[in-house]
Amino acid sequence: MSTLSNTTAAGTDPAERALSRSPGLTRRLVADAVARWVVTAGGLATILSILAILTFITIEVLPLWKGATVELAAEFELADELRLPAIDEQRRVLVGIGAAGGLDVFRLSDGERLESLPIEGLDGQRIAATARAGDTLMLALADGRLIADRLVFTARRARPPVGGEGAAPVERRLPEVEIVPAGEWTLGEAPRLLATSVPGDKGLVAAYATAAPGVALYASIEKKNLFGAVQRSEARGLVDIAGDVTALAVNAVGTRLYAGTADGDLELWDVGDAAKPRRIAAARATAGAAVTALAFLIGDTSLVVGDAAGGVNVWFPVREKDQAGVWRLQLVHPLPAHAGAVTALAPSPRDRSFLTADATGQVILRHATTERDLAPPLALGGPVTALAYAPKANGAVALTSTRQLSNWDIANPHPEVTFQALFGKVWYDGYEEPAYVWQSTGGTDEFEPKLSLRPLIFGTIKGTFYALLFAVPLAVLAALYTSQFAHPAMRSVVKPVVEVMAALPSVVLGFLAGLWLAPTIEGHVPAILTMLVVVPVGIIAASLTYGSLPAPLRGRVPSGLEVVLLLPIIVGLIALSWRLNTPVEALFFGGNFQSWLLQVAGLDFDQRNCLVVGFAMGFAVIPIIFTISEDALAAVPRRLVSASLALGATAWQTAIRVVLPTASPGIF
Repeated sequence: MSTLSNTTAAGTDPAERALSRSPGLTRRLVADAVARWVVTAGGLATILSILAILTFITIEVLPLWKGATVELAAEFELADELRLPAIDEQRRVLVGIGAAGGLDVFRLSDGERLESLPIEGLDGQRIAATARAGDTLMLALADGRLIADRLVFTARRARPPVGGEGAAPVERRLPEVEIVPAGEWTLGEAPRLLATSVPGDKGLVAAYATAAPGVALYASIEKKNLFGAVQRSEARGLVDIAGDVTALAVNAVGTRLYAGTADGDLELWDVGDAAKPRRIAAARATAGAAVTALAFLIGDTSLVVGDAAGGVNVWFPVREKDQAGVWRLQLVHPLPAHAGAVTALAPSPRDRSFLTADATGQVILRHATTERDLAPPLALGGPVTALAYAPKANGAVALTSTRQLSNWDIANPHPEVTFQALFGKVWYDGYEEPAYVWQSTGGTDEFEPKLSLRPLIFGTIKGTFYALLFAVPLAVLAALYTSQFAHPAMRSVVKPVVEVMAALPSVVLGFLAGLWLAPTIEGHVPAILTMLVVVPVGIIAASLTYGSLPAPLRGRVPSGLEVVLLLPIIVGLIALSWRLNTPVEALFFGGNFQSWLLQVAGLDFDQRNCLVVGFAMGFAVIPIIFTISEDALAAVPRRLVSASLALGATAWQTAIRVVLPTASPGIF
């Protein structure tokens, strides 16, 4: 026994060693090892790629939820009062109308007064009221004149360092400030309140309140004749407002005037024709507190209203649904109230953010659309008299009654993103009511981002539903026919062709659907509805007719190729339905399907509707559904089919009751 074992072992070891040295086996072992490592590396690379994508998306999304930051950059005390403060784009200098009537220029970093530029036309007159229209400063004088001066900031190159290594860093030079006279007009009396605009086709539109009741209007219109000469005409009017006017605002194009009163009323007037102003709407803006501040947000549609009780609200006009040409003033965005009377407002030049300040020295950064405070309140040493936003919305300054000036750095990249804005109804500029709207970009900064995800989510679900409603029956039934009934020669052609269809780019399909299919369906909806009846009925009738033919005649067509005879009939039925479009529309829809849909169902016909989406997306997914379904159906064991047929079931009964249920998990 021991000898046999030793012999066997001795005989086996050389064979194994010889087999292990076989070149073919070695190659296979090496190939298996390489394949194993390649597959492992590919799987790990796929997992890492997905994790990298998720990480990238997270990194990109997280900043959307980060709030604004407001940091104090400098704080100092001015020697004199300052009106109409303004900042250059680089936030290097601060300018404003000083107590002596000149344009004072300060270095913003430390408050050092650099120079005082004289303003032409003052002639020693007291400045009764001030206003700002863009980059133009408007000064109303005690003698009834109104002068305009445009601010011009000119950047200067930095001085290069002097010397070699170790030289002082490049010096950032302050911009040059220039004040350019832009016009002079005669109002006739000194105003106590002033609001102006400088529209493109007019020299000036001014609304001002004096000791007399109401608001006076002055418009200086400039037009060029055919020879290029400028012709100026003037118009004056009076806005009849019963209450004591405490705040005024004129839009940039000079056609709309808002006036707030001491009783808390807010009135909107059409002042496009200054000689004939017309009241558009009026509303009670407060619960009896005086309106103390008005300011347009970017776009000149939404108006921020501040009052003596600390209230801050955003209003804009809305059309009355049941009355053509009638408007109402609507409180759209209420915001948290201040502790004291609102004394100053400063809209952002880039978005719907704005600053509000009150008599207690509190300054708050807010956002109108989302109705929230973006940062904690800032506390100053006294009542705030003026606010100014930086042109790039990256900073702001505030001036108190004690001449304290605070300069802040502002980082506010995504103020419009909140959970409510993404998933709730929001009342946007110009809309008659809150709505779910997705429209993320526009041509200018005046555009209000609309970021509701609900239209995207439900639109995707709806489009998927209609696409599957169109694609699943066709693809699954086609796969059932191809795998169970079609002739092998036909199957060998149909399946590759359908699989090649899956390579069609979805962008191309969407392009064709939007530019060709949608306009075509728009004028032939009755024909589409007719096809849903005519084509199935015609196919059933043709099939019954074919089945009633004599067996020798039917035998001439090879089994599985009967569909070839049906294709011309289907094409003819589609052509017939297309020709019946006008008669069907006249018979059932009063000659106009779109009007009938509006009158009966109250729905406006949209050219790019769910029917088009269903056709386009359905056509895109039919090849995938067909391929998967055909593979699942073909994988059903033939013994199940043979057993069913042997028990007396027809081929159709076998396909529906045996093959389809067995393959349904794979199809699903």
